[in-house]
Parts: sequence; C-alpha cells; structure tokens
Amino acid sequence: MDHQHNTRDPRSSALSAEEMSPAEAYSAARRRAQEQASALYGFQELYDFPLDPFQIEACEALEAGSGVLVAAPTGSGKTIVGEFAVHLALQSGRKCFYTTPIKALSNQKYADLVKRYGAAKVGLLTGDNSVNGDAPVVVMTTEVLRNMLYAGSQALDGLGYVVMDEVHYLADRFRGAVWEEVIIHLPESVTLVSLSATVSNAEEFGDWLDTVRGGTKVIVSEHRPVPLWQHVMAGNRMYDLFSNPDVDGRPKGNQKNPAKAVNPELVRLARSEGDRNPRFAGRGRGRTMPNGRPNRIWTPGRVDVIDRLDAEGLLPAITFIFSRAGCEAAVQQVLGSGLRLNSEQERRQVRTIVEERCAAIPDEDLHVLGYFEWLDALERGVAAHHAGMLPRFKEVVEELFLQGLVKAVFATETLALGINMPARSVVLEKLVKWNGESHADITPGEYTQLTGRAGRRGIDVEGHAVVLWQRGINPEALAGLAGTRTYPLRSSFKPSYNMAVNLVAQFGRHRSRELLETSFAQFQADRSVVGIARQVQRNEEGLAGYEEAMTCHLGDFDEYMSLRRQLKDRENELAREGSSQRRAAAVESVEALKPGDVIHVPTGRFAGLALVLDPGLPPVTRSRAGLRGPRTHPDYDDGPRPVVLTAERQVKRLAMIDFPHPVVAIERLRIPKSFNPRSPQSRRDLASTLRTKAGHLEPERFRKGRAAAADDPEISRLRTELRAHPCHGCNEREDHARWAERYHRLHRDTEVLERKMRSRTHTIARTFDRVCALLTDLGYLSGDTVTADGKRLGRLYGELDLLASECIREGVWKGLAAAELAACASALVYESRQADDAGAPRVPEGNAKEALGRMVRIWGHLDALEEQHRINTAEGVGQREPDLGFAWAAYRWALGHSLDQVLRDAEMPAGDFVRWTKQLIDVLGQIQDAAGEDVELRATARKAVDGLRRGIIAYSSVG
Repeated sequence: MDHQHNTRDPRSSALSAEEMSPAEAYSAARRRAQEQASALYGFQELYDFPLDPFQIEACEALEAGSGVLVAAPTGSGKTIVGEFAVHLALQSGRKCFYTTPIKALSNQKYADLVKRYGAAKVGLLTGDNSVNGDAPVVVMTTEVLRNMLYAGSQALDGLGYVVMDEVHYLADRFRGAVWEEVIIHLPESVTLVSLSATVSNAEEFGDWLDTVRGGTKVIVSEHRPVPLWQHVMAGNRMYDLFSNPDVDGRPKGNQKNPAKAVNPELVRLARSEGDRNPRFAGRGRGRTMPNGRPNRIWTPGRVDVIDRLDAEGLLPAITFIFSRAGCEAAVQQVLGSGLRLNSEQERRQVRTIVEERCAAIPDEDLHVLGYFEWLDALERGVAAHHAGMLPRFKEVVEELFLQGLVKAVFATETLALGINMPARSVVLEKLVKWNGESHADITPGEYTQLTGRAGRRGIDVEGHAVVLWQRGINPEALAGLAGTRTYPLRSSFKPSYNMAVNLVAQFGRHRSRELLETSFAQFQADRSVVGIARQVQRNEEGLAGYEEAMTCHLGDFDEYMSLRRQLKDRENELAREGSSQRRAAAVESVEALKPGDVIHVPTGRFAGLALVLDPGLPPVTRSRAGLRGPRTHPDYDDGPRPVVLTAERQVKRLAMIDFPHPVVAIERLRIPKSFNPRSPQSRRDLASTLRTKAGHLEPERFRKGRAAAADDPEISRLRTELRAHPCHGCNEREDHARWAERYHRLHRDTEVLERKMRSRTHTIARTFDRVCALLTDLGYLSGDTVTADGKRLGRLYGELDLLASECIREGVWKGLAAAELAACASALVYESRQADDAGAPRVPEGNAKEALGRMVRIWGHLDALEEQHRINTAEGVGQREPDLGFAWAAYRWALGHSLDQVLRDAEMPAGDFVRWTKQLIDVLGQIQDAAGEDVELRATARKAVDGLRRGIIAYSSVG
C-alpha cells in the first residue's frame, strides 16, 4: 500500500502566470483543466474554506477508485471525506450508505446531508426511524447495514460506496463485531471509506483492510486544526501543564517522553502538597496550616471554575463529570450561586427555541420531566448532558450549545462519542472513572477523545484542556496522558449464534470458517505470538514461586489438591443433575426454616452467612409451622421469600432464585424481642453475635449437591482418601491450598497460552465450530443446512438471540397479552446499571410471571450447554442472564399508565426509560418477524409495539 502523503492543493500553483515559460503555462493550463473536470474540484467549491492536505489526499484516492482509511484527531474534519463519497455516488448514479455507531449521530448526519442535497435524495434508517429508505444516499446505524447484508436486501443493488464513521468502534466489547461483519461481507464492488480517531496501529488496520477489501490507502494526520493547550487549575491559579509547549500545545522536543517537559511549578506544587499535613492539604479556600501559613492548594469549585473561564474568555466549556448525578448536581450548584452567563436577549432566544422544539410534549408530562427547572438553567446558559436525559432535551442542549446560547455544559463521557459539539474549553474534574466494575484511571485514548472537543474550527484560534487539581495528582502522569495522542485499535470480534446461522445459510460451514479467518481479530491474533511467548515466560516464573509456597512437609500437596478437585468436580456434576428435583428440595428446605435459624445463602448478591428473621411462608404454611400473624410476602407463588439478616448487617428479603439447591440450618440463634430491623444499632449487634457464633463454620458442608452426594459411592471414596492423606492433618493446610489454587489457575492459564502458541491460527474459526456444535445439538443446524428453527434465529439480533429463539420454539410467550409480552421481552434487552439493594425486581403477576420464570430456566439450560461446549460469556460469546429489572415498567407503560406513575415506580430517569423502551420496541419487532406462522404471537408483538410507542416514546426522535 501507498502510505505517502500528498500535500498538494490542486487549487494553487507554485508560479504566477508572469513567471512561467510558455511550456510551463501550457502545462499548468492543462493541469487546471484536468482538475476542473474532476469531481474533487466541483466538490471543493461547496465549501467556503480550503481543504486540508489530508482531506485532499483521501478524496483524490477515492476518485481514483481506491478505498481509504482516514485516521485523524477529533474535530479535524474527517467527515469531509465521507461527504465526498456521497458526492461521488450521486455524480455517478450509484448509492452511498453512510453508517454511524449511534442513532443520535445518524440523525445529525441525516440533517446535514438533507440541507445540502435535499430530502428527496437522502434517507434515514435506524432501529426506530425509517425515512426514504430507497433514496440514493441513506444514513443508517451500522447494525442496520449488517442486517441488510445477511438478509440479502434489494436495497444493496447499485451500492457504490459505504462510509463507516467512527470505525474505531470495532474495539467496542459489545458491539464491535458488527463493524467487522460489514467490512467482511460487503460486495467487492463497494468502495469502503473508513473514518477513525487517531490510532497508533492505523497501518496495521489498513493492512487488514487491504487484505480483505483490496486497494486501500491509509491517510494518517496527527495535526489538530486548532492547537490544544493543556492546563491544570489549582486553587485560584491556572498553570500550563508543559513548560515549553510547541505551537500545537504538545510538549516541545519531548513527544517521546512528555513527563520531561512538565512545568516545574506544577512539580513543586505536587511535592509541597505531599510535604504538608494530609489532614489539612487540599481542603478548600482560606484553610490555614497549623503553623499559620496559608494553604493555597485546593480543588476549585464548579462555580469558581466557570467564573474563571468566563473571566478569561474561555467559554463555552464542557466539564466532563463521570457521573449523571454529578452533572445534575453541578447545574444546581451554578443555579444556586446566581451565576448568569446569558444576556436578556440570549435568554429570550433560548426560551423561543426550547418552546418550539418541545411543543409536542404533553403539558402533563412537563413537570414529570423536570422541564421548568431545565429551562431555567438553559436560560442562564447552563445545562447537563448525559444518557439519563430525555433525548429531546439532549438535542436541544446540543443545538443551543452550537448556537452559543449555552455556555457551560456538564456532561458524562458519552458526549465525546462522535456528537458534533465542540467547545472552546474542556474541563476534566477527575482522571478516574467507574468502568462498570471498578474505579480506573482514564486511558490516553479516553483523554484524547474527551479533550478533543476543545477548540472550534473556524471560530477559535486555540482550544484549552483544563484538569482540576486533586489531592495526589501526578503531573508527570498527566503529561503522559496529554502527550499521547494515539491508542491501539484492538478487535473485539467473536462469532455469535445469529452470525453463525446467517453465515452457514449463505456460505456453508467451510466457507464461513474461511470468511471468519479473514477477520481483524484473527489478523491480530496471528501477529501476537511474540507477546504470548513473553507472557508464558512470566507465568512460568510465577508457577515456580507458587509451587514453593504450596510445598507441605507432610506429603505431596499437589496430589492432595487433585483429590479435592476431583471431589469438587463430582459434587458439581451431581449438582447439575435433576434440576427440577433440586428445585423442589430447595423449596422444601427453605419452607422448613424457622426464625433464629442460621444458614449459608448459597448464591446471589447476598451469598454467605445469614440469620432467618421471617421464613416468608404463605399463610397456610405459616400456620402449620406454628407462626402467627401475616408477616409474609404476597409473591409466594414461586416459593417462600425469607427475610434474613446478613453478616454484613443488611436486612434483605430473598427469593428462591437465591437457593438453587437445598439449604439447612447450621446453627440456632435467639433473636432478642427488642430487635428492630430498622435500627442500625440492632442490626449491628445481632450481626456481630451471628458472626461470633457461626462465622467459623465452613460453608463447604452446606453447599449444592449434598443430597445426592450423601449416597454417591465415588463421593464416599474420595472423601475417605482425602481424610487419609497425610496433608489433610497439616496445620497450614488452607494456606497451602490457597497457593495451590493460584498455582492451578495460573497453570491452566499457561496451558491455554501454550495452546495458542502451538496453533496460532484458526482461533476465531474454533469458536465458530463450538457455536455451530451447540446449535447442532439444539437442532438449529444440520451440517450445512439451516433448519426452520435456525432461520428463525437468523432474524433475531441481540445479546440474547438464542434465548429469544428458544422462547419462541418452546411457546413460552403463547397466550400472553400484549403488555405481558412486553414485560417478558424486556428481559432480553435490559441490563441494570448496578446491583440493586432492593432485592428481587418486581414483575407482573400471573402469566407474565410464569413466562419470566420459564425464560430464566431456559437460560440456565443454555448456560449449562455453553459450559459443555466451552463457550465463554466473559469473552463476548454466549448468553448473559436475562435481567427482569425493567419488566414492571414495560408492563405498566404498555398498559397505558401515565408517565409520572411509571417513572416513579421504576425510579428511573426519563432518558433511560426512553432508551430501554426503544430497544424493547426493536426486539419486539424482531419477535414479530421471527414468529413466522405463529399468527397469535405476531399479532401480540405488534400490539405490544403499539402500546409502547406513545407519549414520551413517540415524540423522542433520538434513541
């Protein structure tokens, strides 16, 4: 491939006409005539600014018939290249599909293209919008194009160009595979335009594109059209991060080691803070040290930051706060301070625009949505922007910000994902964010994406990134973040069930394997052997240390651990057998519990030691058990719902889902008559007694499989050998066992790496084979034939595609009303943002509850099958557990309840409610399509969609 950059501007000449010889003048005139005849010449006339060299180079490559990969910073104008592909398609009478990763970006690009080419020539296809889909230019989400390719849609006829905006999304863990599927399956006749953020391995990605698509030119630009200056705001001062920055704001002469270019004042500040008493440092303005010296280091308040930026002419600004609640709180703090950033005229403009854009919202919903408080903030020039907001509200914020009528936006990082919303300044409150599992430092790529919003092309001469001082901040580490503009692009591609049946239907098993081996994931896997070998070496050093730590003076501890593992494996094997009998036994065992029983809750969020406060039995069972009063829970159809006190002092109501196998009382504890579950002191005292009396008991004795294990001869033999082994009597046995477990895990991981080294290819294809084997077991595939069930699966897209297909096949949703089907289907799309301490989610009674229970049981069966076939959910393949947390809200909304009632019961922001409901509508549409000859299910799904698409859902144009 040609990676050379062509910086020539076709509209300029090196010599003036007077300086040229006749031959040079003739040559120049001929060149001008050729340029004027090119599509690029006419395209440039559409803009009132000259194109940058990288844009010209990419457009010239496109016009010459080559595909392109353009990797350039945020705000540099990559989309110009995509727009040129649209121009070429219209000029040549072919189609162009412009794909984006999110619906909001699709809507934005659709509006831009309609302004230029008119509504007749431009269409829009997203999960919930379909406008002029037969137009020559169609903007769509990438998933829509993937589905078209698998369905062999006629809309692909005449397709000449596909633009993949934000193509670096293929690294996304959950959705990234879609990008690779599209790139692999697009017809060879289609020219691909890939637009990416700056990535450090653009050439590697370009090599892959060249391999699978043919001629692809890679154009990399690291130049920001607007220089970005880096600052740290500490106390009431603004410090430059770098002592001698280059003209673009980067560390001069120290790009390879930005830490060497750090402003020495900042380094001294960080050191002086470390020398101070940590009880006083960094607390707030006006604090003094014990020796009387003023403490001038503090984290500036949000109002102070906006005030300072306003005074220095650095607004509009986006402040990134990695919390929705934090964004809303920031707006309230600014409002409470009385700060106004808009003039009276601007305030009137804001109100006019807001009232016009929100006219479709019913009056009764305005208060529920917090409209009036939101409008008050907008009129002052302040707003929040996050995924929990109503989509229409987010659109208005974006529009007002672009018009300069909102000066300060407090946003979560979702704003950085492609939305055209640049600012003069970007503020980062912290360099740590919650990644869904833990608090982690933001990466150089995330820092680049966030701060890339600073500096509006054509408006600002420079942009500013401001990091607020926090206790313990490391200026050198910050310089590393700010000085690293790029990050590596890593594939997240994994074959899914839906992908497998669609591939086999089109190409057969053998050809499908070959196609998958052309994925970027496989391309990178084949290049990773050196790294794997180094990891194996490190693992082997660790194994030697673990082996020494697990050595026992009484005997062969590895042999002893082998017996323990065999025993555990046999117990697990027995536990997997007879799930219905185990369920019945579990119910019976829980029904036998009495107040004061101490148990080990086997699984779930509250697993561990617990004291039964109330067994949660139905009235008849309570009476037989000698219990008085109605202290029970109405949802006992699925078994008892015991109330327990955990060892962590929490009072929780459990469900049978927390007891996958029988439980026994391991101890008795008297509950004081004075015990009050609402009193923290009561809970603390009783939990302390619980831990003291039963904390030493081993949960192993009360875990799954004991009922079957008691009579199993293999279990008896292994237990006998285990007790007879010399190491069983070692005082340090459990310490050795912990090291042995670590040794075993690391050894297992090392074997996996060694297998990767021995067979460095075919990794994706092997996963595909496992997926196909499972689908064959379930009757979805038969050799190269896709069965009728498999064809249904091919029409179901999503994380729980196989579960949805099984539910249709098993008739789980037969006889449900429309609202009940909506409740059940919600479990296929919804995922709780975090663990909910309120216990089991509320679900509709009757048929819906029974169907949801069957769905969970089917998932359990699929989960066991995936384990047998070595399909790993953690790696992005397989079915996560269905989440019932949205079922009640979906049910109530589909029944026609008011927005106020539904949101109050769901305790969910309006934006989240809209997003999940729109995804639910999408999956119900898939169910309707996949139902085939099941006329009843098709009709019910259609009714459910009609019931959901009303009010706030109907007037929210962005999902």
